[in-house]
Amino acid sequence: MRGRRGVLGIAAVAAALSCIGNFPVHAQRAAKKAVAALPCGGEEIARGSVGRVLDGRTFVLGDGREVRLAGIETASLSAGASDGPAGDTAARDALAKLIADAQVVLRKAEFASDRYGRVSAYVDVVQPSPQRSVQAELLASGFARVGDMVGEGDCAAELLRRENAARSAKLGLWADPYYDPLPADKPAEILARRGRFALVEGEVVSVHPSGATLYVNFGRRWSEDFAVTIRKRNERKFTTAGVDPHGLSGHRVRVRGWIEARGGIAGSPWRAPWIEAARPEQIETVGRNDARVAR
Repeated sequence: MRGRRGVLGIAAVAAALSCIGNFPVHAQRAAKKAVAALPCGGEEIARGSVGRVLDGRTFVLGDGREVRLAGIETASLSAGASDGPAGDTAARDALAKLIADAQVVLRKAEFASDRYGRVSAYVDVVQPSPQRSVQAELLASGFARVGDMVGEGDCAAELLRRENAARSAKLGLWADPYYDPLPADKPAEILARRGRFALVEGEVVSVHPSGATLYVNFGRRWSEDFAVTIRKRNERKFTTAGVDPHGLSGHRVRVRGWIEARGGIAGSPWRAPWIEAARPEQIETVGRNDARVAR
């Protein structure tokens, strides 16, 4: 049985879902203009009609090809359900409302397909008009989070802006506190999300190189506290994007990715939670009001 928090979260999500496509006229016009300028995706790789929606970020084209929305992650409706396709009813319904029976254009993502052979793309609805970005609308309505493999910096910045606005307004999944950024100084809470995609926020205590890895530490107990790892071979990606990992010490940051756990001493029951950051868009510096891409 879900608790009061889960019930409230579900109610808020349902209310947000009912609003998709029903914004005031002036808001629709502003949104259309912004979405049309979304700097995501490369050349057109395909277009066609939508057959059916499989989950919150996967659908089937009329010709049978499965398409995976690039650059975002969807999630379960509340903490009472497991993350993944079986639990993302709200995101699936939101996606279906956007693209059911629509004509869509697929634009090239950095990775052309995933390990299951699904086409990975940025997707625009072109009919019925006006043209609009599926990823942008899911983020703006709170039914998706920016993923850990966006690619192009301007695209990542715009998607993060939309996510941050939805989170501030408590739209969609953000109505449920389960999806709030986890506090970096509470490693047990982070560890409880092992194997799941999450946001973690806190102040960086130190940055320490060790072998082929940079450790961005959020605590002084390396064997227990949360850390972000950056492989030195990827460091150039960060510096090129204007992110200096060594300069993060003393700054409050928000990081996104999949929660993993480092093994401890043989026989020890503890594990230290961590996220591997392979791309600069996974890290945001947090200002007084919200966050910006660390670049």
